Amino acid sequence: MHSSLNRAQAVFGFFTTVALVVAGLAALSVLLFPSDATASVSLKNVQVTKGRPHYYSTKREEYAQLRFDLDADLTPLFNWNTKQLFVYVYASYSSSDKANSQVRPSEAIIWDSIIEAPTSPYSWDALKEKATALLPASVTGKRAPKKSKASNKKKDQKKEEAQPGVLRLRGQRAKYQINDITGRLAERQNVTLSVGWNVQPWVGALWWAPATGAVPRTDGIIVSSEAFDFPPLKGKKVEGQAAESV
Repeated sequence: MHSSLNRAQAVFGFFTTVALVVAGLAALSVLLFPSDATASVSLKNVQVTKGRPHYYSTKREEYAQLRFDLDADLTPLFNWNTKQLFVYVYASYSSSDKANSQVRPSEAIIWDSIIEAPTSPYSWDALKEKATALLPASVTGKRAPKKSKASNKKKDQKKEEAQPGVLRLRGQRAKYQINDITGRLAERQNVTLSVGWNVQPWVGALWWAPATGAVPRTDGIIVSSEAFDFPPLKGKKVEGQAAESV
């Protein structure tokens, strides 16, 4: 006869084995879902000024402030194993202020957002709410709310908002300013804006946007902005898809 401790160890070992197998199947199941997301970004305006880009900066330096338009449909990235989606817009610009430099370009994130996955209808909170609704008012102590057209409209709006991943931003101001280690940024050339994302699942590896250099990657089409130059230090705003240096 085995002791109680041996039996407990056997049950725990069997449980961890089953949990590991289920987790592996859950991580592989995302391969069955399409992930062909689309995103495009374009420049609205850009300005380069000189000052302290952050409150903790110890010296004055040049930094760029941008506004952009973003259109993205990232709904294919959401499946039952998606916990949240990290979306970001980053700028690539020349690392040197010399013309025709062969130095690898620098990259800086100017905007980001976390999109939570919608609540599953089989989650604990959803099941608890459904069970509470079936109980009589004498047990819950709450009166049944009266249905109205306004409440129905709110439900319809919630259903529309429940579909995450659709972004339509116009004239969005960048969250983060761009500054360079050299302290000089004006008239840098070949600046482009691009969109990236990171899918964070409940189980499994993190999935990245295409053209980011990281693996594993999702499918999708990303349309970057047209190349533009940072304006002179005077800070003249340049409207349109690209900014031309004076």
